[in-house]
Amino acid sequence: MYKTFAEVKEALAKGLSVTDITKAYLTRIDEKAHLNAFLEVFEESALAQAALVDEKVKAGTAGKLAGMVIGLKDNLCYKDHRVSASSKILEGFKSLYTATAVQRLLDEDAIIIGRLNCDEFAMGSSNENSAFGPVLNAVDEKRVPGGSSGGSATAVAGGLCTATLGSDTGGSIRQPASFTGTYGLKPTYGRISRYGLIAYASSFDQIGPFTNSLEDNALLYSIMGGKDPMDSTSTSRDLNFSVDFTKGKKYRVGVLQECLDHPGVNPEVKAKMQATIDQLKGEGHEVEMMSFPFLEYVVPTYYVLTTAEASSNLSRFDGVHYGYRSAEAVGVEETYKKSRSEGFGPEVQRRIMAGTFVLSHGYYDAYYTKGQKVRRVLQDYTNDLFEKVDFLLTPSTPDVAFELNGVTDPIQMYLQDIFTVHANLTGNPAISLPLGETSDKLPFGIQVMAKHFAEQDLFDFSSYLVEKNEM
Repeated sequence: MYKTFAEVKEALAKGLSVTDITKAYLTRIDEKAHLNAFLEVFEESALAQAALVDEKVKAGTAGKLAGMVIGLKDNLCYKDHRVSASSKILEGFKSLYTATAVQRLLDEDAIIIGRLNCDEFAMGSSNENSAFGPVLNAVDEKRVPGGSSGGSATAVAGGLCTATLGSDTGGSIRQPASFTGTYGLKPTYGRISRYGLIAYASSFDQIGPFTNSLEDNALLYSIMGGKDPMDSTSTSRDLNFSVDFTKGKKYRVGVLQECLDHPGVNPEVKAKMQATIDQLKGEGHEVEMMSFPFLEYVVPTYYVLTTAEASSNLSRFDGVHYGYRSAEAVGVEETYKKSRSEGFGPEVQRRIMAGTFVLSHGYYDAYYTKGQKVRRVLQDYTNDLFEKVDFLLTPSTPDVAFELNGVTDPIQMYLQDIFTVHANLTGNPAISLPLGETSDKLPFGIQVMAKHFAEQDLFDFSSYLVEKNEM
């Protein structure tokens, strides 16, 4: 079982081939099939790609990722392979092109091994909303892996591949990373192209990696990031990123008091946060307790705006153009109604209805317009905080992974993202670092948020925190 790329490279140096490593992962996936992480394993194309990479290795022309085996969340397109967003409505659909982020990894000789289960259309915080059943947490199989990128998180935690890609709309990378003890990055909005990502909420969605090491996370970010002419929202700023982390700097760190004192925070999570704060102070870093008076507004604002965007984005799935079509429908109107009613699951239907409502005549200004105004207030306030500090430190999640079917109330499920949605509303980069573990051996993460496009600083500081945590 190869948990990191360093272990893969060590195996290659000892004489194993990329094909050998790919086969080892295929065996591991088969052994752990009950986790329900993979919806489909691309065995044939993965082995064909591995053979090509082996030839490049022999010729000395292999790319930076030769030997790295990567799984894709089932909302990322890979040409001539199926993609369904874990929904019945895209049953049997094959992608006609490859997502830019995926293509950049392929160009560096990564092996794509399969597509991973997720909450349907990335809507959920537990990976229990998939049309293909829930994913189990590789750390504790009675518990959820988090969502929506639960398959991606559990595949990395369970050693089913070296790394995976997920998407993060309100915490869908960082929350499952926290629940599974992995590294999960949401980059600055626009830093990684969204071309080829099936949209949930276009002004929030970002692609990011799950890994078992910070170095692997930084490497994947460095390859996927950058301008893409196929995505008008991707930034034209130069990446200016080095995977060699800078050591020895002194930082200004802000801790959001309302997050630390939130009544839902597990006492062991709070204790770890406090120990981290004390350590930073002891090492000579400047730590400032800061007020964030908008905590109770971030989740409602997020759900008003994202459901509105989802209502628009998901209108294209109509039973006419592609994907699922009701066999019982007669006529155009009935085809639309029955195909969407039968094709979408209950959580997706709930969010489409909510989004249609907030965009409707008479309610648009009361909800959607007001939500956009609150988003601007949050962005301005957050920018002001970053005038005073380099980073904001919070728990990634209030608690550890909960048991399957442990949260049944939709509102309580939405509140699982209370600490992560902030970065999506403001577009800032944020990472969940697996720095904590409760007394009953359940992992949890600490989240670091940085200024826009300050991923270099984010990784440098994260490297420091990880190093100190291991000492």
